[in-house]
Amino acid sequence: MERTPITPRPDWTAAVEALGFDFYKTEGVPYWDETACWRFTAAEIDVVEAAANKLHELALQAVERIVSQRLYPLLGIAPDIGKQIEESWKRGDPAVYGRFDMIYDGVNPPKLLEYNADTPTSLFEAAIVQWNWREQVFPNADQFNSLHEALVARWRGFLVGRRNTQPLYVTCATPNPEDETTVQYLGATAEEAGFRVKFIPIQDIGWDAGSNRFVDLDNEEMTTIFKLYPWEWMMKEEFGGNIRPSGARFLEPMWKMLLSNKGVLPVLWEMFPEHENLLPAYRSPDKLAGGRVVRKAMLGREGANIRISEGDKVLLETGGDYGEEGFVYQTFAEPPCVDGNYATIGAWMVGDECHGMGMREDRTLIITNNSRFLPHYFE
Repeated sequence: MERTPITPRPDWTAAVEALGFDFYKTEGVPYWDETACWRFTAAEIDVVEAAANKLHELALQAVERIVSQRLYPLLGIAPDIGKQIEESWKRGDPAVYGRFDMIYDGVNPPKLLEYNADTPTSLFEAAIVQWNWREQVFPNADQFNSLHEALVARWRGFLVGRRNTQPLYVTCATPNPEDETTVQYLGATAEEAGFRVKFIPIQDIGWDAGSNRFVDLDNEEMTTIFKLYPWEWMMKEEFGGNIRPSGARFLEPMWKMLLSNKGVLPVLWEMFPEHENLLPAYRSPDKLAGGRVVRKAMLGREGANIRISEGDKVLLETGGDYGEEGFVYQTFAEPPCVDGNYATIGAWMVGDECHGMGMREDRTLIITNNSRFLPHYFE
């Protein structure tokens, strides 16, 4: 595992724009960064893949425990929403994808930071943009990236035994270039699998109270909806009250609320203490006294409202609007740092298997929405 400075492609901006990637800079700051890349060995890739697959198994066991014991208060989830989560889980509502954020230094086992199981972004960059880079820059190398093929296969599996008469709607809040690119890309993989796909901004979805159904702008019923919009946000809005009577099928399913909530981290540690891929995590900082501790808002997003402290000394803290729902406390694990760049791995799950990864870097210890994405390859 090695970070290597390289010379960007002379026409790299034209190359990424040709792919439909138009947010390679955010607020004027480079987001896609090919001034360096990460090189792995095949054995290191195997370690990342195995860790993600194992963590996904543990996560599903945690969902089963939370549902069966109705531990929703530990995650700040109201009983009525918990009931709908339980119904979603017991129906076996299928999931499409998710992303584990992990720390890995090539020597010690990867450690889970959190599971972005409901609305993960950076998928297009991981599946398409860095693959295009590898083909042009390191054509004789490989990359841990079978995401596109896996997504098409996943969508195709949803069609088995079903009449494909209704379109799949893909939706997010607009304008938001990153979210729109993500859902449009997911829609493209679904189209390749055989779905008819329609994009609609989530704010344009209508409700037909007479027939209890969601409708599009043409008043057509929406029965299958992929939404890149947090469940906890939807359930606070009028929209959320219509989900159960509508009978619509949502992707990601509602049970993913349990895994995208950082309140699951203490549950995982309690169920699997000392597991090599987990960091100690609790609902109170008391048991972590004496070392460096990371405080995370249970429903925090994009690196907001994170505080790293040691004793009474705050080492680093980000602002944000989260925290009302409560916090969890996790042992601090320092990511690998090269030339002042701290790196984390995003390991991508499609269905129940890991099919790729992406590297994110920042000059600080906290990865945020503006942290850079770097490509990788392995030999």
